[in-house]
Amino acid sequence: MQERDHGGGLDAAIARWGGMRSDWLDLSTGINPTPYPLPEFSENAWTALPDKAAQTALIETARRFWNVPDGAEILAAPGASSLIARMPQLFEQQSVDIPKPTYNEHAAAFAAQGWDEDTSASVRVLVHPNNPTGQLWTQDDLTAPVTIIDESFCDVTPEHSLIAEADKPGRVVLKSFGKFWGLAGLRLGFIVAEPTLIAKMRDMIGPWAVSGPALETATKALEDLAWAEEARKSLAQDAKKLDGLMLPQGAQLEGGCDLFRLYSVDHAQRWHDRLAEHHILTRIFPYSDNFLRLGLPPKSGWQQLETALKG
Repeated sequence: MQERDHGGGLDAAIARWGGMRSDWLDLSTGINPTPYPLPEFSENAWTALPDKAAQTALIETARRFWNVPDGAEILAAPGASSLIARMPQLFEQQSVDIPKPTYNEHAAAFAAQGWDEDTSASVRVLVHPNNPTGQLWTQDDLTAPVTIIDESFCDVTPEHSLIAEADKPGRVVLKSFGKFWGLAGLRLGFIVAEPTLIAKMRDMIGPWAVSGPALETATKALEDLAWAEEARKSLAQDAKKLDGLMLPQGAQLEGGCDLFRLYSVDHAQRWHDRLAEHHILTRIFPYSDNFLRLGLPPKSGWQQLETALKG
């Protein structure tokens, strides 16, 4: 079974280092710490199966927000992870190229379906920007007949999106709502691709895959262009502020994006443990002794991080 390591896991951290959840600053994920404000939900959002009008409204709004090409279709699902798990079922090949290091759920999903990894495979997965390095890919990198482009973190840099490729045969773009809008618990993701692939995925996830509250929240959020623009500015400022705290302590910036930063440190496990003693959860990786990834603190968490780094 493919090893899966993730950010989060605050319960395990509390069990080891103590404290209550309210004491902890979870910087192990790349989720916007200032989430989009939840709207007032209609009564039907909770009590009725989502109707076609609500689903259509979300899809049309998403199409406008991401400038989805006319020849591509878009489908909403209960989280990008649910789409990632089903990617191997869309194609008949049995080998995939997944450049490393990257988000490990892709490799785990293909391994679970019996696929092999091969750098010359006709199916390729590109996380764009990459997690954790922040590497950006271009059209020149879309060399495989089938290329899955995971843009879960791309809404902080929409100018680099490869969504314009989504109407081409064999091109699949994945989007996450939880990261940029800070509402990971809502469980909402999107797949954008040619109609035949969308039809196959729609059959796999079944009807009413997205909840009424998720439909209403995301439709309003994707219409709110002013909020998105302000969020990008704020995240960019906070990413620089985080660098300003970490670099003087001996960390070197390795990459990342405006939702998370990847640093190289002398001993990642020691840094991780030292910050955990101050009830700050960070992310380390099984394939590197030096990589330390931090998400952005909320406004109320900066002082706690600064104190821990100087302690």
